[in-house]
Amino acid sequence: MAAAISAATTSLKANPFFTAGGRVLRLPPLCLRAQPVHRLRGAVTVCFVLGKQKAAEALFKEEEQEEVKNDAEADRRILEKMARKQSERRTYLVAAVMSSLGITSMAVASVYYRFAWQMEGGEVPMTEMFGTFALSVGAAVGMEFWARWAHRALWHASLWHMHESHHRPREGPFELNDVFAIINAVPAIALLAFGFFNRGLVPGLCFGAGLGITLFGMAYMFVHDGLVHRRFAVGPIANVPYFRRVAAAHQIHHTDKFEGVPYGLFLGPKELEEVGGLEELEKEISRRIKRSSSLDLRG
Repeated sequence: MAAAISAATTSLKANPFFTAGGRVLRLPPLCLRAQPVHRLRGAVTVCFVLGKQKAAEALFKEEEQEEVKNDAEADRRILEKMARKQSERRTYLVAAVMSSLGITSMAVASVYYRFAWQMEGGEVPMTEMFGTFALSVGAAVGMEFWARWAHRALWHASLWHMHESHHRPREGPFELNDVFAIINAVPAIALLAFGFFNRGLVPGLCFGAGLGITLFGMAYMFVHDGLVHRRFAVGPIANVPYFRRVAAAHQIHHTDKFEGVPYGLFLGPKELEEVGGLEELEKEISRRIKRSSSLDLRG
C-alpha cells in the first residue's frame, strides 16, 4: 500500500494535470500526505489540497468572449441582410413606378388621341369605339385564363428552368422569371401600335386587346409582386378583403399543398374552392393578418 501511494504521489508531481468535465486543467502545487501503513494500521488517507482553478476560469472567459463575438457577428449579418433587402425593394419599386407611369401615360395618351383622331370628321365611329372598349375588358379577363394555363402547362413544365427562380429565395432585386413580363408586353405593344396608326373596326379591336393586356399586366404586377411577394409596398390595397384572399391563395400555390393549385392569380380562391382548399385558405389569411399586424407594431 505504501508503495502504491508513493508511486501515485510521484506520478502527480511529474505530471500535475487534472481532467474535469472533458477539460484538461493544470493543477497548482499539491499537498500530498500519507501516513505509513505500519503506523496507522487502518485506512490510509490521501489529501489533495487544490488552489484556485485559474486555468479553468481563463478558459471559461475565453469561451464567453467567443460567444459574445459570435453574437455580434450574427447581429451584423442580420443588419446587412435587412439593409440589402431594403435596397432591393427600393430598386424594384423605382422600376415598377417608372414602368407603370410610363405605360399608363402612353396608354391614356394613345386612347385620347386615337378617339380624337377618329372624331375629327364629325362622325363618331360607335361600332369601333364599342369594340375597342369591349376588347379592353375581354382581353384583361382573358389574360387571367391565359396566365393560368401558361402557368400550369408551360412555366411548371418546359419553362421550369426559368420559372424556378420565382420559387427559390431571390438574390437581388430581379429574377429570371421577370422575363415573362417582358414577353407578354411584346404582343401588347404590337397590338397598340397597329390599332393606333390605323382606322377601322379591326384596328380598333386590336387596340382594345393591347390595352386590356396592358391593364392586366399592371394589375398583376401590383397584386402579385407587391402584395403577395412584398417586392414593394402597395399601400391600402393590402387591407382589401378580396385582394387579401388572392394573396393568401397564391401563397398556398408556393407550398404545393394542392399539387400547385391555384395556378391563376385573381381567380385563385375559386380554384382552391374547387379542390377543397377553403379551410387552408382561411388559415393562410389569418397567418397573413397576424404577420401584417406584427410588422405594423414593429414599425
